[in-house]
Amino acid sequence: MKKETIGKIILATVAFAGIMTIAAVAPNSLQMLELFGFGKRKYKPNSFYRTLKRLQKQRLIEIKKEKDDKIIISITNNGKKRLLEYNIDDLKIKKTEKWDKKWRIISFDIPEKRKKAREALREKLKDLDFYPLQKSLFVLPFPCRDEIDFIAEVFQIQKHITYFETPEISDEYKIKKYFDLL
Repeated sequence: MKKETIGKIILATVAFAGIMTIAAVAPNSLQMLELFGFGKRKYKPNSFYRTLKRLQKQRLIEIKKEKDDKIIISITNNGKKRLLEYNIDDLKIKKTEKWDKKWRIISFDIPEKRKKAREALREKLKDLDFYPLQKSLFVLPFPCRDEIDFIAEVFQIQKHITYFETPEISDEYKIKKYFDLL
């Protein structure tokens, strides 16, 4: 298993659990591995522990040993951000069976100093099959507010994005054709 995959599993597990407490009965305890879902998989215990240490060194998780020999593992804010980045690659927008006759328009004005975030947003919107009306104006006929909020949070550009819905749009025929809505 690749170290990035192990890292994703560890981050997701700790994020889901909030804070994990593990009894440290013995070093390299199998109990810890099983908590992260590695009990029934082929794994190399050393790579798991190296990944834990790497995540700690990158300040994505905190590992603390308590007086009663328990180990506390918690996710940091940086770890939460990294987990969001992992999830953005899997993001999809559900296409409704019946169109509700509303256009969702995403407008953004991201400053030049955030150029990488602007380009990443533009590419992600294209990847999600938005129709580009202009360089910073994209349209989709399906509900997508949660997904847009998520993307904005990942790229930390919430204040630069405007989301709105409208029943009408110019060049509607061309856009309907793009989305097979005719």
